[in-house]
Amino acid sequence: MARGGRWYGGIATADCCGCNLRCVFCWSGAPRDHPDKIGKFYTPEQVYRAVKSCALRRGYRQMRISGNEPTIGREHLLRILELVESDGLFTFILETNGILIGSDKSYAHELSKFTRVHVRVSIKGTSEEEFSLLTGAMPEQFNLQLQALKNLLDCGVSCHPAVMLSFSDREGYERILHRLADIDASLAREMEEEYVFMYPHVVERLKRSGISPRIAYEPSRIPEELI
Repeated sequence: MARGGRWYGGIATADCCGCNLRCVFCWSGAPRDHPDKIGKFYTPEQVYRAVKSCALRRGYRQMRISGNEPTIGREHLLRILELVESDGLFTFILETNGILIGSDKSYAHELSKFTRVHVRVSIKGTSEEEFSLLTGAMPEQFNLQLQALKNLLDCGVSCHPAVMLSFSDREGYERILHRLADIDASLAREMEEEYVFMYPHVVERLKRSGISPRIAYEPSRIPEELI
């Protein structure tokens, strides 16, 4: 139910099911596309206990819910954050595509109640066109990811952007830096570069999509700065 990992210098992770995007480079398989057929439901208390146990066992001070889109279960997530806050032992890294936070500022306001959460908004591509190509979503929804960052900053929530750059050229890289800086200069300075990791099922998914990354890494050869 919970696993350890080397990301962020060591983090305890619970995996969730279901996402509101269909990224062609996504490493999640059936849990994303058939969440009704994978795993089982757990209460926030059960999830927190499992992740806390993993973190304490491995000496971690960070935890997350990953694998798909944790913001979909809003009440569930907020209850877990209450437990994190109450314990005061861990930092919770909220990995999200930002769509729901960008479409509803009250979500960011609710997150602002917690002092032990940091939000990593994973932006898919560097433009509306790239976003639509990579996710299958309407191009204009790209802006919800940027709006999520603005909403979070407006509400005083610790956050940073991570941008999928595997399919972008230098012009795209410069473009997204400018768009982030237009929101706040700190976002451009703190932008995390994200690239495709070529797990076998990711290779197959990309092959079916007919889209090839400009830059990608084998799982056994991921640069230390990306971990």
